[in-house]
Amino acid sequence: MATKITMPRLSDTMTEGTVATWLKKVGDKISEGDILAEIETDKATMEFESFNSGTLLYIGIPEGETAPVDSLLAIIGKEGEDISGLISGGDATAAVSETKVEVSSEPQTTNEKPQTKELPKGVIVVTMPRLSDTMTEGTVATWLKKVGDEVKEGDILAEIETDKATMEFESFNAGTLLFIGINEGQSAPVDSVLAIIGPAGTDITGIAENYKKGGVAPSAAPVATEQAATNTPAAESTTSTDGSRIFASPLAKQIAKDKGINLSQIKGSGENGRITKSDVENFTPSASVSTTVTQPQTINNEPQTTTVKPFVPAGETFSEEIKNSQMRKTIAKRLSESIFTAPHFYLTIEVGMDEAMKSRATINTIPDTKVSFNDMVIKACAMALKKHPKVNSQWREDAITINYHVNVGVAVAVEDGLVVPVLKFTDQMSLTQIGGNVKDLAGKAKSKKLQPAEMEGSTFTVSNLGMFGIQSFTSIINQPNSAILSVGAIEEKPVVRNGQIVVGNTMTLTLACDHRTVDGATGAQFLQTLRQYLENPVTMLA
Repeated sequence: MATKITMPRLSDTMTEGTVATWLKKVGDKISEGDILAEIETDKATMEFESFNSGTLLYIGIPEGETAPVDSLLAIIGKEGEDISGLISGGDATAAVSETKVEVSSEPQTTNEKPQTKELPKGVIVVTMPRLSDTMTEGTVATWLKKVGDEVKEGDILAEIETDKATMEFESFNAGTLLFIGINEGQSAPVDSVLAIIGPAGTDITGIAENYKKGGVAPSAAPVATEQAATNTPAAESTTSTDGSRIFASPLAKQIAKDKGINLSQIKGSGENGRITKSDVENFTPSASVSTTVTQPQTINNEPQTTTVKPFVPAGETFSEEIKNSQMRKTIAKRLSESIFTAPHFYLTIEVGMDEAMKSRATINTIPDTKVSFNDMVIKACAMALKKHPKVNSQWREDAITINYHVNVGVAVAVEDGLVVPVLKFTDQMSLTQIGGNVKDLAGKAKSKKLQPAEMEGSTFTVSNLGMFGIQSFTSIINQPNSAILSVGAIEEKPVVRNGQIVVGNTMTLTLACDHRTVDGATGAQFLQTLRQYLENPVTMLA
């Protein structure tokens, strides 16, 4: 059966999109995960992948044309299948509307949908939005409104955890929140009923049930009164001892949990008294508040805090189950796909860092300038990739894409796992620009403020564990990239120079390559060029 693909909502503010490039043509075979097109949103140009397999039977929006979210983008099905009923008259909007009249389990990517029966006047059904191009389901981290609350256009309804970040989701409608379909901590597929908004007192019986997707009913029963809303389950950390609701960001909750802090004792400085990260970090709990103890540690001269777990007597077992976040699920899926589909091989070199250390010290004497060794590695990679574009490539079944622009992804460790913000056109940045951008993006990543557009489009990735004292390691390729560089620590050790043993500083670099696109000699030549830049940093300023 043919499947309609509609213009996706690739950002939280996107209302229409432009097809920049079609990477497939009618008649091409499509596999799940293939990139169908590049779509220009209000924030960036992003790759749009297929979640279906089959033959591309129809293209509804030609290259260069703009269409609203949910317009018919393409149809995928069996070769020779009759799709005239879906595209009759060439009117994509009519085709979409026609299919929506039926009660179907086929996913739609709109945020608000018409019902199989007419909705009461003023009632709007809000569904789980698609907040990133790879998002298939979302988790409600926090509800900022409760049933019975008045909602204005632009109000933040909830914080939704995607496969990439936790994002605020705002309402595009005004009214009263009549129904919550997905409770805090619960996950649901894109397009599941998230909430219903409408005039106060409206009877919404049966509306949510008619929106069930794939035979799965919404996770909560309709609630029409504020009294019933108080019975809605909520996380322990968001309810005070007197039963009143506590508003706190997901990061604030996590920090409070790690430190053993009771959120009910913190006064929030955010909107409507919402507790923020800084509120938790600046709070000093009394001795009676916490049942856990934190002990300071130092790693690389930086203070760390470790939560002491309960004492377990000898001979007894103790374990803790932690629910997998959307980010952790996606990391597991993507890295498994990468290691099992891309034939990895690894190349390792040792780089002398004495000159780099001298250059960095000189650069950092300039007022308001702070350049790290990682910034120097990123700059060197960008310049080396310009000379060896085959390393800056992507594998497709029918062709290899050689990228002549350089977008370096920088792996950043966050609470739930790992994210890779991207420095667009890295080769055109100075060292200080790279340093400033990395610091800004890393800060956003740790506070969960990264936008999907800031994590898209990488052509090469750098992962640095040297700051943790790791001498060398290997990384799994961040597909669709063809390579990732693993950066180890700078070590002071005996080295041989001009036949003499002297004390020097060296750093180990390991390049993981996809053998489908990068041959051994190609990767080796890239590393030779990279070494030249790092051992002679002045050449990066030419």
